Amino acid sequence: MSSQRSSAPATDAELRTIAHEYRLFAERQAKGHSSVYETLSAAIAGDQRLLALLHALPSVKRQPNLLLAAARHLGAPLDSAREFLTWVVRHWGQVSSLMLARMTQTNESARCATLLPVLAALPQPLALIEVGASAGLCLYPDRYRYRYNQSQAIGPADSPVTLSCRTTGPVPIPRQLPDVVWRTGVDLNPLDPSDPEDASWLESLVWPEQAERLQRLRGALDVAREEPAHVVRGDLNETVRNLLAQAPKGATPVIFHSAVLAYLSPEARAQFARTVRNLPCRWISNEAPSVFPALLDVLPEPAPTDRATFVMALDERPIAFTGPHGELLHWFVDAGLPVASE
Repeated sequence: MSSQRSSAPATDAELRTIAHEYRLFAERQAKGHSSVYETLSAAIAGDQRLLALLHALPSVKRQPNLLLAAARHLGAPLDSAREFLTWVVRHWGQVSSLMLARMTQTNESARCATLLPVLAALPQPLALIEVGASAGLCLYPDRYRYRYNQSQAIGPADSPVTLSCRTTGPVPIPRQLPDVVWRTGVDLNPLDPSDPEDASWLESLVWPEQAERLQRLRGALDVAREEPAHVVRGDLNETVRNLLAQAPKGATPVIFHSAVLAYLSPEARAQFARTVRNLPCRWISNEAPSVFPALLDVLPEPAPTDRATFVMALDERPIAFTGPHGELLHWFVDAGLPVASE
């Protein structure tokens, strides 16, 4: 998508495209997770004033999560769709400035619950490299506690974070956590867990009504502050190579990413895939099905159409469907335990 602002008046077709994005967000992402965001997103989709204002932003800055988080961060009223729309239009200068300055770096630590079975199955110990690491909260799979379905929890009993995940299929639930000896990441705009402004922005990205998710974020921030990960700023292709070269010998290097590559152009995603494919590492991708269309041709099961779903793949081999916020994990029957390289 283009990063340029649009100075020309919006056409009806362009406004319909933006409205469609907000309707999809309401129907497929917010529904069942946040009734407030479902209502507000649908209202934005029907407001021509706000759609025109959004059109003037770079296309990568028009996404619903970013607008909603920026408005909440600045104190927009959420109880009435009409009042919300009026407030955002009136305060558009502040809202748009924040949208241009910030990114949707949700950094949902609960995704570790879907990554854990893969990480635990790989040869230990591990050297983790996260792409799009934000504040690095997904770099601590060995510091969180986990509960799959109603089974007994695993992980440190004193962890401030307990991640719950519903599972279907033959999920290889680990009996012990992975041994992580090195953790680092790259991001275009790394966030500092100890910086109050960065932490406040991350809290604004948590959807309304999700008190448990907010508590989880605060606990993960505490973990990250206690043991800071080395997250560097840079271009993901070149930086990933440099970081991989620094991984300690004797550890299995793992490059992973969740809900990140959708923000890149198809060309940039293809370049990243070529880069990682030729590196001596294991590669875990956890992204929307449209991010790597080639995976759709080799999926052993059709992707659900009634909810937002990610495809998790190891070294470009699909192994599971996952919930966007780590809430569910559906393992493919033929996925097996993915330890050996293909």
